Amino acid sequence: MDISPTAVVPDWDPEQYRYHAGPRLRPLYDLLARIPELPSSRPRIADLGCGPGGPSLLLAERWPSAVITGYDVSEAMLSEARAYAGPTTGGGHLNFVHADIATWRPDEPHDLIVSNAAFQWVTDEGGKRTEGHTDRFPLWIEALRPGGVLAFQVPGNFAAPGHILLAELRTSPRWRDRLGEGAVHTPVAEPVEYARLLTDLGCEADVWETTYAHLLPGDDPVLEWTKGTTLRPVLSALDDDPAARDAFLAEYRALLREAYPKEPHGTWFPFRRIFVVAHKPR
Repeated sequence: MDISPTAVVPDWDPEQYRYHAGPRLRPLYDLLARIPELPSSRPRIADLGCGPGGPSLLLAERWPSAVITGYDVSEAMLSEARAYAGPTTGGGHLNFVHADIATWRPDEPHDLIVSNAAFQWVTDEGGKRTEGHTDRFPLWIEALRPGGVLAFQVPGNFAAPGHILLAELRTSPRWRDRLGEGAVHTPVAEPVEYARLLTDLGCEADVWETTYAHLLPGDDPVLEWTKGTTLRPVLSALDDDPAARDAFLAEYRALLREAYPKEPHGTWFPFRRIFVVAHKPR
């Protein structure tokens, strides 16, 4: 569940995003394991929502001869990702470009278009999050070479306590004037809907879901996780008022501690994710 009161473009923090990096990267490993052989010996790959560059390096490890471009709308993320740009070990190349997924258009045939936990941030022209990424599927599938692949994973946990509590807090009397009341909705599709859409486009669709039982160490680990992703619009909206930001975080921290209590071995954080690998016929 997500709530989008106004068109607040979040400021991304690469260091915060890397908090709990191991659990964050696990879904990408699982996604890559299901991608079939690509049609070209020197594949052309687009990484949509590349973040600080680490996930793109995994693509370069899997396809060392590939020409890979990572795209992201955040200059903060790209400034770190560009440190990895250049030739790869297998004769390929890695570079990073500023682009918005919502308007990105492939300018040449691709063997793989991949995205790791980014499509939920695609916005419409009014800045509200929708399932607008599915509207891009026909364009992206058309840009794939025969035998090419569209592969992505998105969070499917919008009905989890962390999201519900955040939405309720943002619309509480204390915060609704600052953070708005907007529509509450889920910005991704369900697995069968993804499978149906991509099958209708002529692809062989491999779609599944997984709920990870993450055991997170440290104090308030779920808050630290959300500060890297879900909380970014709130933190951006309150960036000019540190006292209000700290007060909001204190309230949300207390709610999360009750919803995700710390246990002797850490804090259990269930996280559902949806995976899609669409294979275009040769």
